Amino acid sequence: MAITAAMVKELRETTGAGMMDAKKALVENDGNMEASIDWLRTKGLAKAAKKSDRVAAEGLIGVAVDGGRGVAIEINSETDFVAKNEDFQQLVRDVARIALQTGESVEVVKAADLNGDTVENVINGTIARIGENMTFRRMHLLEGTTVVSYVHNSAAEGMGKIGVLVALNGPADKAQEIGKQFAMHIAATAPLSLSEATMDATVVERELQVQTAKALEENATAAKPKPEQVIHNNIIPGRMKKFLAENTLLGQAFVINPDLTVEQAAKEAGVEITGFARVAVGEGVEKKEEDFAAEVAKTLAG
Repeated sequence: MAITAAMVKELRETTGAGMMDAKKALVENDGNMEASIDWLRTKGLAKAAKKSDRVAAEGLIGVAVDGGRGVAIEINSETDFVAKNEDFQQLVRDVARIALQTGESVEVVKAADLNGDTVENVINGTIARIGENMTFRRMHLLEGTTVVSYVHNSAAEGMGKIGVLVALNGPADKAQEIGKQFAMHIAATAPLSLSEATMDATVVERELQVQTAKALEENATAAKPKPEQVIHNNIIPGRMKKFLAENTLLGQAFVINPDLTVEQAAKEAGVEITGFARVAVGEGVEKKEEDFAAEVAKTLAG
């Protein structure tokens, strides 16, 4: 029978499935609505779509490295419990591997082949099996002469709550050895940028405005105010220098030897850090907070 737009709309509203999936279900089942619903449920598409409005702010970071190329991916789940699920961990492992091979963007990876199906379909299948919404939210690709990885709060090999990649130039053996230490440092300190030159100008400007207002206010209420020229020429530049030292990787005190900056430690080891990535689970995701009464009301409303 002919499949109409109204039929597709009805099936979408009933199941929450995507338009193309709803149309395919109707075609496969000769327009039979109930059979189409069952078909979507069998494929896991209705279940996945129904859960798509639930916030997925837990999950795992997966990392994979091959020589001078490394990738860190984030796959979110609704609860931290799922991070311990072997099925979910295998998904993270597989997607990280595919991302390392084909990764240009999340969308490219989603469309890539994974065991004869697309990555996106495999994720939907995992959602159906485990029963929680999941989101392949982001990935970071890093290239260099040598790329070293580190995972903090590891749930399994190559995955955890924080994933770090560091790209280095220099002898491979030395880069591997000290690169792991630099990666652990990055996990602990979360620098905003590699150096002052790569720092976001808006971040620097905002900090300058804050430090200027703070210094002028402190000076105005001091028992012995300093000349305003001293504030602008000495106090504020000094505070900005400290801010940059604390928030740029190369300027930070190396956690393993605080007498050296990271840049100095790299030089002593005969290597140069050319880039890094630090990806933590749930960064920037706003979790929904609902009281119990609201949750019950929402459930009763369907």
